[in-house]
Amino acid sequence: MTALTLAPVRVPDRRPVGVTVAAAVLLLVVLAALLAPWLAPYAPDAIDLSASLAGTSGDHLLGTDSSGQDLLSRVLHGARSSLVAPVLLLAVAALLGVTLGVLAAWRGGWTDALVSRLTDVMYAFPGLLFTVLIIAVFGTGTTTSVLALGLAYTPTVAKYTRSLALAESRKPYVDAYRIQGMGGARICALHLVPNLGRAVVGYLVVLFGEALMSLATLSYLGFGAQPPSSDWGLMVQEGQAAVVQGALLPALVPGTAIALVVVSFNVVGVWAADRLGRQA
Repeated sequence: MTALTLAPVRVPDRRPVGVTVAAAVLLLVVLAALLAPWLAPYAPDAIDLSASLAGTSGDHLLGTDSSGQDLLSRVLHGARSSLVAPVLLLAVAALLGVTLGVLAAWRGGWTDALVSRLTDVMYAFPGLLFTVLIIAVFGTGTTTSVLALGLAYTPTVAKYTRSLALAESRKPYVDAYRIQGMGGARICALHLVPNLGRAVVGYLVVLFGEALMSLATLSYLGFGAQPPSSDWGLMVQEGQAAVVQGALLPALVPGTAIALVVVSFNVVGVWAADRLGRQA
């Protein structure tokens, strides 16, 4: 008699409840940003001094700021810039960081040493201070903030990509393409970089919350988005004076939106990075 052997049944990983809740929050925020012109009860720049610092009511569900602008409308419209700007920032950091990381890992030698020294120097320099110096030279604004922070995040992405590319470049398929006469640039562009894609994307998702917070900090300090923008960081700065007058909503509403999105992205990002890393 032969014993029956049962093949192990793979049970799919269950998504944690916290990840599901965080993903639902992010979905709602994205939908709110897309549908802001139809969901917002007022124009984001509509001023009504007679309703200055009004509390929650049927007319203003989240109250108003010192200029009488509806906070719900401003938060909905501000979600667009607050979500798009970090994406652009990380796109700049990914373009430069992945290029430098792959170049350093592939070429090795003095190229690797030069890239490593440059990234070490930028690591030693505080990212926010580096960004403020660039803004001091080129002026304030969202575009300058995005480019400056993109440069500040480049060393982080470059170091991470380099570590992945070093391991990937030692795999047999790379030698096989070399034997076939394929050039290094083509191997990297068509095979090595795409194979790093999942892990890099997962890492960028983790960085999204930090990028959003960095941009909001610059706007709060007056270096990023400028009035009459509804950027969340700028709204917190503008609502700070109202706190002294006992009106908490102008600063609390955008501050809560920032915290909610950052925490949600961190939760989803860590889970996504783990999943993508295992599939890479």
